[in-house]
Amino acid sequence: MTNINRWLPLIYLLTFLLIRNESISGQDRLSGKKFATRSEVMTVNGMAATNHPIATQVALEILKKGGTAVDAAIAANAFLGFADPAMNGIGGDLFAIVWNADEKKLYGLNGSGKSPQSLSKNYFSSRNMRTISPAGPLPVTVPGCVDAWFELHRKFGKLPVKQLLQPTIDYARQGIPTAPEVADMMAYLERNLLPSYSADGDISFEDFPEFCKVYRKDGHFPIKGDIFTNPDLANTLQKIATDGRDAFYKGHIATEIAAYMKDHGGFLSNKDFAAHSSDWIDPVSTNYRGFDIWELPPNGQGISVLQMLNILEKYNMTKYGFGSVEHIHYFAEAKKLTYADRAKYYGDPNVNNLPVETLISKDYAERRRQLISDNHKGNYGPGLEDDNHTIYLTVADKDGNMVSLIQSNSWLFGSLVVVPGLGFALQNRGTGFRLEPNHVNSYAPGKRPFHTIIPAFITHNGEPFVSFGLTGGGMQPQGHVQIVMNLIDFGMNLQEAGDAPRLRHEYIDGAEVISAESGLDYEVIRELMKMGHTVAFGFERFGGYQAIMLKNGVYYGASESRKDGHAAGY
Repeated sequence: MTNINRWLPLIYLLTFLLIRNESISGQDRLSGKKFATRSEVMTVNGMAATNHPIATQVALEILKKGGTAVDAAIAANAFLGFADPAMNGIGGDLFAIVWNADEKKLYGLNGSGKSPQSLSKNYFSSRNMRTISPAGPLPVTVPGCVDAWFELHRKFGKLPVKQLLQPTIDYARQGIPTAPEVADMMAYLERNLLPSYSADGDISFEDFPEFCKVYRKDGHFPIKGDIFTNPDLANTLQKIATDGRDAFYKGHIATEIAAYMKDHGGFLSNKDFAAHSSDWIDPVSTNYRGFDIWELPPNGQGISVLQMLNILEKYNMTKYGFGSVEHIHYFAEAKKLTYADRAKYYGDPNVNNLPVETLISKDYAERRRQLISDNHKGNYGPGLEDDNHTIYLTVADKDGNMVSLIQSNSWLFGSLVVVPGLGFALQNRGTGFRLEPNHVNSYAPGKRPFHTIIPAFITHNGEPFVSFGLTGGGMQPQGHVQIVMNLIDFGMNLQEAGDAPRLRHEYIDGAEVISAESGLDYEVIRELMKMGHTVAFGFERFGGYQAIMLKNGVYYGASESRKDGHAAGY
């Protein structure tokens, strides 16, 4: 024993060094490896990845009963509108990309609504309004979610819509414990976001009594573990399940919303609801190192992902390595160039003639790339910065069909407007309009506003590869690009690609900043500062990622480690 005791200090030291070395390698940003907080989920039957464990289980139950990927996605989205109501719900809009296995084809759906036809730009100018207030009836556009459900179901669904909505109807009546992230977002609204709803800061929840009846019972938001119920929403979903999409757009629900708007200074009318329809659109793509990356064209910001990738393609990111000076510098510069275009050219294609093909062309990327210096940051003009709140989910079924779906209220709880008896908040997507003249997103009646929510898809050699998305307003395109680079340039697996530390280029109080999650090499930071960059460590606002990969007949699922996400299969 004496000899062993003599060697114990050295054994402890060697053990410490081995553990320390493993820990460092696990966090080494230059290696691009071992970032995963958990393993990928694998199955061959069906997979769902959402930001709430029960939503994932709801989706799986629909798949097990013979439902399609779209059926399961609708069911999960409905549940999230109840369980995570600040982020999404039937008062918001929806976008989706669907892979149809029989046709080997991608379909895109734009389920966003338009501005009221009776609200003119003169209304704002006559009141010297420079922006559209995010709270109240003025920023409310037609909610497109429900129509999008029925369009998706008509084309790709199998089980009755009533069966898809029933789990949420039941949960909304009996209640569920409030999840930690949901409680945190509600607390964030009260603590940080609410003052920004009003220029003079005089807004309060007392201005929205119906909102408080649904979401602030007993005078406060629920905290983690509190049982949350929403019988009004259950009744609304029951009407939709029984009477179909017209219950929302031509029946009782539309009439109630229109009457409330008229009584409270709003403009959304029965006519606006009756005229609404989703649009089936062709996704657009670029090829990045042999992989086709697919996004939806404007009025969303999806093509900014393609523009960034086109600019970055000529740089040897694999050689530079994850977290290198070159990786971060070229990424930030590509983002700035692209977002300058985003601010000028992205709008409603039904109103504006948008140069989409030019913007996503390789030739245009080459011209833009010439503006980038290898050793100093450039100034290309800031784009639109925002902090919208969204949910993303993806589902795949046993037949090989996959859906990439994103849905949002815009701001937390949107406009804070809840119509009595309906149980959901109406979005404030009208904040995506500008009130200045001759801007691509200038306000006009019957026009779709600029949208930040974007689903994504990757194919390889004409076959589905990855269905993925990432939430977070202006973070979304940056997040999409980082996921693609992590998978293709840095060789990460699906979970690592989401768990790897992220960057967010943004403007904070007018100053240009690269916000990064902790762990950057200090030599890298010093070199970036020499190039003129400001680098700051951030702890939030890096988005929420979900993904499903199909490889050699096996589904791989991954879910955001920064949030309450859950990927599962059967």
